[in-house]
Amino acid sequence: MIVFDIKRYAINDGPGIRTTLFAKGCPLRCVWCHNPESWRPQPEWLFKRNKCIGCNSCGIYPHQLEYISSHLPSDDNLIPDSGKADSSLSSCPTLALEVCGRQWSIDELMAEVEKEREIMVESGGGVTISGGEPLMQASEIKPLLAELGRRGLHRALDTTLYAKAEVVQEIAPLVDLFLVDLKVMADEKHRRVTGVSNRRILDNIRMLAQIGAVIQFRIPLIEGINADEENIEATATFIKALGPKYAEGHTPLAAVALLPYHEMGRDKHSRRGTHYNPDNIPLAIPSDTTIDRCISQFAKHGITVYI
Repeated sequence: MIVFDIKRYAINDGPGIRTTLFAKGCPLRCVWCHNPESWRPQPEWLFKRNKCIGCNSCGIYPHQLEYISSHLPSDDNLIPDSGKADSSLSSCPTLALEVCGRQWSIDELMAEVEKEREIMVESGGGVTISGGEPLMQASEIKPLLAELGRRGLHRALDTTLYAKAEVVQEIAPLVDLFLVDLKVMADEKHRRVTGVSNRRILDNIRMLAQIGAVIQFRIPLIEGINADEENIEATATFIKALGPKYAEGHTPLAAVALLPYHEMGRDKHSRRGTHYNPDNIPLAIPSDTTIDRCISQFAKHGITVYI
């Protein structure tokens, strides 16, 4: 499994204290994305301009660094699946050039997870697999989920559910909690702001509800994208139609988590040489008034929400 980050003591990725594994690869291109380094499934270089001291340890002349940065996302600059970087580039003393993502075996990942077992178990936590979109690596995630279950660890999958139905069906029995992104209900707008249709996503949610999977919905709340009354009403109606337990939240968590928009992804785009919100779609942090109104809209449908 190609992982680009491991977050320990995570408290926002499911119940309790958790270890979150971030899988590389994502088919969506959300205009507000704060993890653009997750897009490509392969390991790749990231360049931090502010750390470069022009020492030329990497063998690249300083005046070429802007060119390198602007071309890092190209296939020519991707690191082989082995994750072994060219020795000259990996010798950067200030880590201005660093590798994002490498292949991990199940044994290696479990060794990392086991370091935090005691605190995870005592807190009612476990392991969350996030991304990117982890279902892009379903064949590698399945045995990992099975091993986590064998060791008695709670398993959460943070996913867009943009995957084939058969992939979701195969994964479902191995997941204790689905953390499902629910971004925009109108398909045309969903295509415009994420690059993909939401029909497959909504169908997979309905399928999981039919088999009784445990789901919490996570909504990145963004003024100009999905915080308007029409979209919130459509979202609440959709969730309520899934059944009472999906409205009330049949987990230690509420049914819906609202995640107010932030701009933390801007710097990451710069490091990859990509552009944040390239079409300049209006994005804004939701006001307290907007958040309160969204909570009230969900409450009218009997849906529990937390921020």
